Amino acid sequence: MTALSEPAVPANPGWLHRTEAWLDDKGKGAWIAAMVLGFIFFWPIGLALLAYMIWSKRMFSKSCSRRKSWHSHMSAMKPSGNSAFDAYKSDTLARLEREQQDFEAFLGRLRDAKDKAEFDEFMDERVRDNQDGADKGEPA
Repeated sequence: MTALSEPAVPANPGWLHRTEAWLDDKGKGAWIAAMVLGFIFFWPIGLALLAYMIWSKRMFSKSCSRRKSWHSHMSAMKPSGNSAFDAYKSDTLARLEREQQDFEAFLGRLRDAKDKAEFDEFMDERVRDNQDGADKGEPA
């Protein structure tokens, strides 16, 4: 086994490894819930979970289960060594960024149109209410 290889996972991991993997899949909230329950039922368990979460950096990371996917996204930005593929990738990313900006601009125009329609409806109701009040002889 080389020094750079991953640590060996036992063929039949124990209940601690299975529990850790399950909590990692559920995310940081599951870890915090387990810690709180540990404090409620038997405080040394909650304290041990808190210490483990701090030691393993689960407490202050963005998320336990998303750590691996973040690294995979970062590797997409590295050059592959194939200039044709890298040019295609940069063109595709630029196109997707333009499409995202265009879509966000479209959503902005859609929100503006909806706001204008709601305001126009409000103003029409206000004019109708004022006209109805004037017809009945009420002061405006």
